[in-house]
Amino acid sequence: MGTRLALAVVWCLHWLPYPLLARLGSALGRLLFLLPTERRRVALTNLALCFPELSETARRDLARAHFCAFARSLLDRGIAWWASRERLLRIVRVEGWEHVLPLIGRPLILLAPHFVGLDIGAQRLAAEHRAVSMYSRQKNPVFDAFLRAKRNRFGSVTLVSRQEGVRPLVRAMRAGLPLYYLPDMDLGERDSIFVPFFGVAAATVPALGGLARLLPGAAVVPCVTEQLADRSGYIVRFHPPWRDFPSTGPDCDHVDARRMNAFIEQRVRELPAQYHWLHKRFKTRPPGEPSLY
Repeated sequence: MGTRLALAVVWCLHWLPYPLLARLGSALGRLLFLLPTERRRVALTNLALCFPELSETARRDLARAHFCAFARSLLDRGIAWWASRERLLRIVRVEGWEHVLPLIGRPLILLAPHFVGLDIGAQRLAAEHRAVSMYSRQKNPVFDAFLRAKRNRFGSVTLVSRQEGVRPLVRAMRAGLPLYYLPDMDLGERDSIFVPFFGVAAATVPALGGLARLLPGAAVVPCVTEQLADRSGYIVRFHPPWRDFPSTGPDCDHVDARRMNAFIEQRVRELPAQYHWLHKRFKTRPPGEPSLY
């Protein structure tokens, strides 16, 4: 009942003029930050680990700004899920198509780190182009079915659950579908290696380099969606394709994962309030290290 009520509220709010919707989202974030929740503690811990040079006051201000950006992105799901294609294209603009269009048809990985605009950026791209993406099944089967339907509401996205593994992704990419790849979550020790992220050992899935090696000629194009401070919407930015990737040699997984984490770190420094600090990025620790949370 709670999930359905929340969805009904988001649906109602998506009819508002977008600047007003953005203001409501920011106000909701400021309210949520006042609550002494576990997620606030996680965000502050992450920021202390990644930005030890900042004062405690500066990190709290950054955490508050993140709550505002994250809550705004939650309300913006209504735009992603129900707004007309025309309105979605107006609110979410794209820069850097010249880095992508020449590569369509060959194996292509769109490297999309976890910034708050991740989902609406994916929907914006799906409004114009076919793609494949991986998702995590939700515990609530009704909500899981809802999310799958909304993420593919334009009929252009092939969704593969993490439980299905990489084979369906490889088949889809060989058939010419770009992969919208979300690389930077702590998924546990089993499939991860430890490489630095902001100088802290982080469990990192080395699938980016592995996929590129499975698909000769594959290109990696980073894709970052920025939430605009003027409340006009978002910009999806494609960066130039990576050169000399994937690496070769006995330590190639670590080399590729370090390159990926270093790139994400650079983008986080550009948009520090918009990275997904609510996730326990450093939950899995190397053997013998205590929990950081």
